[in-house]
Amino acid sequence: MKNSKSIFSNIVWAILILLMLSTVFSFVLGPGKEVARLSISELAAKVNSGEVAKIVVNGEDLSVTLKDGSEAAARKENGLGLTETLNNLGVDQKVLQAVAVEVREESGWRFWVGLLIPTLLPLVIIGVMFWFIFRQAKSGASQAFTFGRSNLRLFGTSRDRVTFKDVAGLKEAKQELEEVVDFLKNPKKYLEIGARIPRGVLLMGLPGTGKTLLARAVAGEAGVPFFHISASEFVEMFVGVGASRTRDAFATAKKAAPSILFIDEIDAVGRERGAGLGGGHDEREQTLNQILVEMDGFERDTRVIVLAATNRPDILDRALLRPGRFDRHVILDLPDLADREDILKIHSRGKALDKGLDLRKVAVRTPGFSGADIANLMNEAAILAARHNQK
Repeated sequence: MKNSKSIFSNIVWAILILLMLSTVFSFVLGPGKEVARLSISELAAKVNSGEVAKIVVNGEDLSVTLKDGSEAAARKENGLGLTETLNNLGVDQKVLQAVAVEVREESGWRFWVGLLIPTLLPLVIIGVMFWFIFRQAKSGASQAFTFGRSNLRLFGTSRDRVTFKDVAGLKEAKQELEEVVDFLKNPKKYLEIGARIPRGVLLMGLPGTGKTLLARAVAGEAGVPFFHISASEFVEMFVGVGASRTRDAFATAKKAAPSILFIDEIDAVGRERGAGLGGGHDEREQTLNQILVEMDGFERDTRVIVLAATNRPDILDRALLRPGRFDRHVILDLPDLADREDILKIHSRGKALDKGLDLRKVAVRTPGFSGADIANLMNEAAILAARHNQK
């Protein structure tokens, strides 16, 4: 659907550009000013009355200059010369000889451009339409070869770097994830004593509790690339695409090691197998199987940590949760009073607050709010202030 809209918009733009060009040419090639149009009979009458000073013949078109300085235009009959045409209309030969007649050859760039544009413009428009269609078809064919690639998004630049300082609250979760940061920074001290680097960490919590932000903070603290993908992006209606995208995502993370691969909403593909209508042939289950295979295929010293987030841990397949795959399970609770105050301080940065505002009182009045709820609260307050022109 998006491709068809793109083709249509490209064709419309091409036609508009060509029409603009034809308009410019018509202004360039057209007469500089409006002149009166005379029929050939009216021209003959004016010649007989001695009002005409000069006639310029350009093919069938006649440019007439009258003795009073005004100009007019006329058109003679096809196949007949000017003299013969006027004689047939009763113009005396002696009177006609007193008129300066100039015959111009049908040549020059103005003539040829004026002749060719009406013929070539439709052909050019059709050609441009076909060119856009073939180009879109070619890009579609190239996309067929990239259909099995994952839609990984990379966060790792200094501009979008997030650390634990940017995450308010979640003290217990941070403490558990500090070990993961140390694994990525100093893997040797663990490998030398025979410890195995954890392969996966599952972040569990209600929506808006900061699972994605905390995962990015782990990558920011370790200074490693952070690859983000939603589990629903693995699955397509075509069988085998989910497994192919899974392989591509893990291969990309391994090439950039040390790195973190974050799979958001893993319950979209990680729910317990056998529950779907498709049974073992379900595309979602094939994707899950491939995730399990990839996590089992990590070498002992592979410095890739898989972080996953879910708010439905109860429906996940038990094979995902066993040690050796997602070794650590980190629970993110709703923020308490002190955490809510810290979150309010973070989301009040850059906002003009009233001098008498006590964030502690706001925190007291927001029990049960998640971090996302508090962020939305501050943003709505700023929008409301701007609506009432308050600063």
